Amino acid sequence: MDELRLNETRSFPAPEEFSAQANVDASIYETANADPVAFWEAAAQRLDWAEPWHTAHTWDETVPAAQWFVGGRLNVAHNCVDRHVDAGRGDKVALYFEGEPGDREAVTYADLQRRVAQAAHGLTSLGIGPGDRVVIYLPVLVETIVITLACARIGAVHSLVFGGFSADAVRFRLEDTGAKLLVTTDGQNRRGKAVEVKSAADEAARDLPDLEHVLVVRRTGQDVPWTEGRDVWWHDAVETQPAVHEAASFDSEHPLFIIYTSGTTGKPKGLVHTSGGYLTHTSWAHWAHFDAKPDDVHWCTADLAWVTAHTYEIYGPLSNGLTQVIYEGTPDAPVQTRHLEIIERYGVTVYYTAPTLIRTFMTWFGSALPEGHDLSTIRLLGTVGEAINPEAWVWFRRNFGRGTAPVVDTWWQSETGAAMIVPLPGVTTLKPGSASVALPGIDMAVVDEAGEPVSPGRSGTLVARRPWPGMARTIWGDAERYRKSYWSEYADRGYYVAGDGATIDEDGYVWILGRLDDVVNVSGHRLSTIEIESSLVSHDAVGEAGVTGVTDPITGHAVVAFVTDGSAGAAAHDDLRQQVTHDIGPIAKPKHVVRVAELPKTRSGKILRRLLAQLWQGDTLGDITSLQNPWAVDGVREAVRRAREKETR
Repeated sequence: MDELRLNETRSFPAPEEFSAQANVDASIYETANADPVAFWEAAAQRLDWAEPWHTAHTWDETVPAAQWFVGGRLNVAHNCVDRHVDAGRGDKVALYFEGEPGDREAVTYADLQRRVAQAAHGLTSLGIGPGDRVVIYLPVLVETIVITLACARIGAVHSLVFGGFSADAVRFRLEDTGAKLLVTTDGQNRRGKAVEVKSAADEAARDLPDLEHVLVVRRTGQDVPWTEGRDVWWHDAVETQPAVHEAASFDSEHPLFIIYTSGTTGKPKGLVHTSGGYLTHTSWAHWAHFDAKPDDVHWCTADLAWVTAHTYEIYGPLSNGLTQVIYEGTPDAPVQTRHLEIIERYGVTVYYTAPTLIRTFMTWFGSALPEGHDLSTIRLLGTVGEAINPEAWVWFRRNFGRGTAPVVDTWWQSETGAAMIVPLPGVTTLKPGSASVALPGIDMAVVDEAGEPVSPGRSGTLVARRPWPGMARTIWGDAERYRKSYWSEYADRGYYVAGDGATIDEDGYVWILGRLDDVVNVSGHRLSTIEIESSLVSHDAVGEAGVTGVTDPITGHAVVAFVTDGSAGAAAHDDLRQQVTHDIGPIAKPKHVVRVAELPKTRSGKILRRLLAQLWQGDTLGDITSLQNPWAVDGVREAVRRAREKETR
C-alpha cells in the first residue's frame, strides 16, 4: 500500500493521579519482553489451580497447535465465583441486572454461587456432562450468565447465540456443534415490546438427532408452543435443585466455549477456546488495561453472545471479583438517555462500549450530553468493535469522561480471546484513533509481503508473531480451515494473520486501517476505508459512514460512501466530497454518496463493507443471518436504487 497520511496529532498523557494508583507501571513491558512465557506463568498464578502444570507452553507451527499450562487442572466457574465466596466476599454484589421494562435485581457472589450450583445440577439431570455442547439462545439476563458458568462448572462446552438471531442462524450452530441442549426463553423485551422467541427456537431445533432437550427460561410470561418430553421449564429443572455443588477440575486445554464469527461470505467459523490459557489471558488483561479495582462497578455494554462479553462481562470481571452492570435492552428504550440513567443509578466507574454506539450518541445529543445526569463516578472509558474515529474518541472522552478519564481503545478479535493491542491507562500516552501498542506478553507487528516489519507511515498486514494463551485453538470440526484462514500466509514464520491492514507511526503506535479486503484501489492508489470514514464522520451532518470500493471501468475501483444523518441534519453530497478532498486528497473523494437510515453491522458493531459493495453492484449476497440488524439490508438496497435512478436522470 502507498504511504499513508496520519493526520491525527492530538495526544493525551496518562494523568499523574491515575498513574500513581495504577495496577501496573511501565516496567511490565520489560518484564514481559524478557521472558514472555515466564510472564504468562506469573499471570496464571493469579488463578486457583487444582493441580499445577508441568509444562508452561508448547507450540507446533506446522499443525499449527498451541498448548498452555500443560498438565494443569482448574475449574473456571470456581475461579469466577466460589473462590470469592471462600475469601469472605459472598455479600459483595456481583451483578446489577436491569431489564428493559425497568425491573432490577442485585445478585451477590453468594447468590451467584447458589444459582450456578443449581444450574449445574440441572444440566446434569438433563444428561449433560463434560465435553457435551450446549447452545444458549438468550438475551442479557442473569440466567444467561448463570447457565454459562454452570456449563464451565461441569465441563460442558457452551456456545452463546444472540437472542435476536434468526432460527436459521441458531439451527446452524446446533447442527455444527452437535449440541445436546438448547437453552432459550419464552420471549424477550426489545424496544418496548415483548417479543416471542420460543417459536424461533422450535424451528431451529426441529428434527435434530443430537438435540435432546430445550430448557426454557420464563421471561415475558407469554404462551408458547411446547413439545412434551423435550421441553423443560427453567424453574422446574433448575430452581428445584440443591444449592451446593462440588466443582470438578478440568485440564487446562479442555474446551470452554465455541464462538462463531459472522460475515457475508462462507459459513460462520466456530472458534474453540480452552480453559486455562483463555482465563489467564482474560483475567490478567482485564485487571491490567481496565486497572480493575475492588470497588469498581464495571459495565461492558455488549450482548452476552459477543466475545467481548465473554471476556469483559463474564470471565474477566468475575474472575477478578468485581461488581458489574448487565442491561437487557436497547440504548433508546424507552428514552435515548437510558445509558446515562444506568451509569448514574449504579455508580458505574468503568464504561466499555462500541464506536458505533458512541457515534449514535453524537447524533442524538450533539456536542454535549443532556443536563441532569451525574456521570462523575466514571474514571475509565473503553471502546471495542472496530477502530474508533478520532472525533468520536475525543467526544467520548469530553462528554462521558469529563475531559480527563483515559479512553482504553482495545483491538482484538473472537480469534484472539482478549485484548492484543491496548493502552495501559496509567502508562500510555493516548492518541485518538490508535489502540496504541501490544499488551505485555503479546508480540504484534505490521509486516510486508515478505513478513518484514514495515517502516513508519507505510501500511501492511497486522500479525501476531508468537502464540499467546487466549488464542483460539482451532475451528470446531475443521482444523484445515483454521490453518488456511489464519496461519498459511506466513507459514514459514509461524505468524497469525489477523486479516486487518494497519500502519505504525514514529512512536510505534498501531493504526488499524480496516480489513485487508476492504481496501479501495483507485487508479493504483490503495486507500484505507477507515481513513475516509473518519473524514466523513468529522462532518457534523454525518452520524456514521461505511466506505467501500466498487468496480469502475476507468479507475479500477470507485469509492462509494454510505452515510447516516448526523446531529446537524443531512449534508449536501458535494460538501462531503469536499470534506474528504480537504482531509485526504482528491484521489479519496467518493464518486457516489448514498444516504441510508442505518448501516448493516455484525453483533460487534463492525460495518459490513463487503455487503455494501454487493448491494451497490447488485451481486448475490452471502450469509446475512448473523447480522445485528438484517432489516438494514432492504433499506440500503432501496437507497441504492434511488441513488442510481437519480444518476441516470
